[in-house]
Amino acid sequence: MTVINTLSNSLSTIYNNERRRNNQAILMPSSKLIVNVLRTMQKEGYIGEFEYIDDGRWGKIVVQLLGRINKCGSITPRYSLTYREVISLPDYIRRYLPSKEIGVIILSTPKGVMTHKEAARQRTGGVVLGYVY
Repeated sequence: MTVINTLSNSLSTIYNNERRRNNQAILMPSSKLIVNVLRTMQKEGYIGEFEYIDDGRWGKIVVQLLGRINKCGSITPRYSLTYREVISLPDYIRRYLPSKEIGVIILSTPKGVMTHKEAARQRTGGVVLGYVY
């Protein structure tokens, strides 16, 4: 099994299981970045609890789905944004989110993985990872 982008693979697995109305999704391989993105999605209320299972190889993550995700995915290439660009994200919002107030864009910042709204509040820039609504 060759996986080029594990974050993209994980988000598409969540989206596909959500569309099939499954109660849970199993993500593999796992990484710290995927866990941090899942924590951010959990804080925003898009997913329920998730559990890391160490299988001795790559590791698995079992995610409880709540049926609240309409679309999610990763953004490639991963563009770097300054604080001023995070405040005015109209290009990314128009391209990836259906409306200005619906959904979030997930960023990796020096202060951790967070949404674009949190990054604007904490006055920090970062790298665009994905979106969810």
